[in-house]
Amino acid sequence: MERGKMAEAESLETAAEHERILREIESTDTACIGPTLRSVYDGEEHGRFMEKLETRIRNHDREIEKMCNFHYQGFVDSITELLKVRGEAQKLKNQVTDTNRKLQHEGKELVIAMEELKQCRLQQRNISATVDKLMLCLPVLEMYSKLRDQMKTKRHYPALKTLEHLEHTYLPQVSHYRFCKVMVDNIPKLREEIKDVSMSDLKDFLESIRKHSDKIGETAMKQAQQQRNLDNIVLQQPRIGSKRKSKKDAYIIFDTEIESTSPKSEQDSGILDVEDEEDDEEVPGAQDLVDFSPVYRCLHIYSVLGARETFENYYRKQRRKQARLVLQPPSNMHETLDGYRKYFNQIVGFFVVEDHILHTTQGLVNRAYIDELWEMALSKTIAALRTHSSYCSDPNLVLDLKNLIVLFADTLQVYGFPVNQLFDMLLEIRDQYSETLLKKWAGIFRNILDSDNYSPIPVTSEETYKKVVGQFPFQDIELEKQPFPKKFPFSEFVPKVYNQIKEFIYACLKFSEDLHLSSTEVDDMIRKSTNLLLTRTLSNSLQNVIKRKNIGLTEDARHAAEEEIYTNLNQKIDQFLQLADYDWMTGDLGNKASDYLVDLIAFLRSTFAVFTHLPGKVAQTACMSACKHLATSLMQLLLEAEVRQLTLGALQQFNLDVRECEQFARSGPVPGFQEDTLQLAFIDLRQLLDLFIQWDWSTYLADYGQPNCKYLRVNPVTALTLLEKISREMKDTSRKNNMFAQFRKNERDKQKLIDTVAKQLRGLISSHHS
Repeated sequence: MERGKMAEAESLETAAEHERILREIESTDTACIGPTLRSVYDGEEHGRFMEKLETRIRNHDREIEKMCNFHYQGFVDSITELLKVRGEAQKLKNQVTDTNRKLQHEGKELVIAMEELKQCRLQQRNISATVDKLMLCLPVLEMYSKLRDQMKTKRHYPALKTLEHLEHTYLPQVSHYRFCKVMVDNIPKLREEIKDVSMSDLKDFLESIRKHSDKIGETAMKQAQQQRNLDNIVLQQPRIGSKRKSKKDAYIIFDTEIESTSPKSEQDSGILDVEDEEDDEEVPGAQDLVDFSPVYRCLHIYSVLGARETFENYYRKQRRKQARLVLQPPSNMHETLDGYRKYFNQIVGFFVVEDHILHTTQGLVNRAYIDELWEMALSKTIAALRTHSSYCSDPNLVLDLKNLIVLFADTLQVYGFPVNQLFDMLLEIRDQYSETLLKKWAGIFRNILDSDNYSPIPVTSEETYKKVVGQFPFQDIELEKQPFPKKFPFSEFVPKVYNQIKEFIYACLKFSEDLHLSSTEVDDMIRKSTNLLLTRTLSNSLQNVIKRKNIGLTEDARHAAEEEIYTNLNQKIDQFLQLADYDWMTGDLGNKASDYLVDLIAFLRSTFAVFTHLPGKVAQTACMSACKHLATSLMQLLLEAEVRQLTLGALQQFNLDVRECEQFARSGPVPGFQEDTLQLAFIDLRQLLDLFIQWDWSTYLADYGQPNCKYLRVNPVTALTLLEKISREMKDTSRKNNMFAQFRKNERDKQKLIDTVAKQLRGLISSHHS
């Protein structure tokens, strides 16, 4: 029974499913009925479904039949109408077909034309799109073509600018094209190419200026010489306006337009060819010879590429290397002046270039870098000149070298380089020059003395006499009074030597020119050199002549020569004494001897040092004569009538000078004197000064006239004269300070003592005369 129920339930489910399928078939589009039918065939009740389907079909047929029976008459009428319409439709069809045939025949050409028009319109649209695309691409291609042309003509900085525009402005607009991708990929290579080529140009420039530094320096030094000559003309003719153009400014403004279209400015290696200028034409500016555009271009390019620091370091490193090469002098530089000139030209050329770079670029080089290079150059140059100038034995070459160094220094000074050390070094070369002159003049003196007959010069007429006096300024009243013929008291070597001494002084003066020395410094230099010429060179030459056995002088000639020595020595002492400038009214106590006396003592020492080859008696006599003359002159200086007043402070200074003289006498300037013998020349001065400085009047007055008294050499007249000078000074001072007289009791007492001593001295003088 349960099975029956289960079968009945299954049958109901199957029937319901078949009903659903039938409804779906009825309501579903026939194109989509396949899946529904498949579900029927997939089931197990296919037969039952077919039965249901047949039943459903019969039901629908019955409904259709009922409906047809209800509308049959209308259907018949409709069929009849349709039959009528069919005939008319056939006619219409025939007409349409005929019309269509005719239309197709007639429109065939139009269709062809329309097709052609369609193709033209399509081509037109394509052409328009192509033109639009080309309008975008053409500027890119034009810029790229311009870039290649600029690269080809080596206009690298404009090429870099073009590359920047191409990369950032034009290529982004057409970046989807393949050729743009090629360009974009090529841009870094082009940058590197520009960088490498510009660096190559810079290297060529550096190599070129290294080779042409001497030409640049030569031109700069010519320019400096030209300006100096012009300055000298202006100084010599201050009222005459010169129409000649002045020297160009040290810093010439260059045309630094990098984007120049001139092939020469783009391709030049750095040095412009300039023909040699005539001497009377204006020398071109040194920097006119140099085209600096390679440096500027490379600097700008590296700056744009963000590698300016790399460029600066490279430039400075290379120029330092070149500086070391320039500062290395050739081994044979000292042989000719041209060797020195080329050396200086290269140095000047180097620093002219660097100075211009400093003033025309923003930081490529700076002042610290230039100063560092100049310090190195200065030290190496001075060392080289010291070494090579020491080999020079020709004074003319040394003088030419000095002039060249001065021009070298003046040229660099124009560009702002300090050159004081060069002028200091010239003072060293001056000493060497003096030595070479002394050697040269030693030979001249030797030749003069060797060719002399050592006989007095005879003169037979006034004309001959004036000729000799014109060569040597000799004055002798007695000789002038003598009738002709007469003889000069010297042989021909005297005027010859005199003239050569003048030539020596002229040669020394030539070296002092343009050294920026004061007249005092020049005088000291000439005096020092001339003293060496007289005391060493000429003295040695004379000593060698005297020592020769074949040279004989008559006893009258020897005496005359000795007297001439004594006389000239005393005259020289008088010249020094003329420089004495005592402040007799000073109240200050000095602590050193006067400068003029120190110089005088130094002269005497150097003079007597060369007297060692003279006969001993002559040297001793000359020394004693000089000391006595000096002592007498100092005494006269102290007692001269023009000195009306005298302070004890001035007397103290005078005492220091006398002590300097005594120290000289004690030092034994000439051998052979017994102890303290030479000091006796100053004994009168010493006792007089001791008396006044120690104010020892009681001893003087008490012991006067005794053979062993302390102040035996002090004459009462001399003491009174000096005391009166001091008294006048004290009285004058007392009158000026009268308002403070109550505070001057000591001075009043001293004045009374002076009056008493003066009265006693007058008594001694009177008794001595009586």
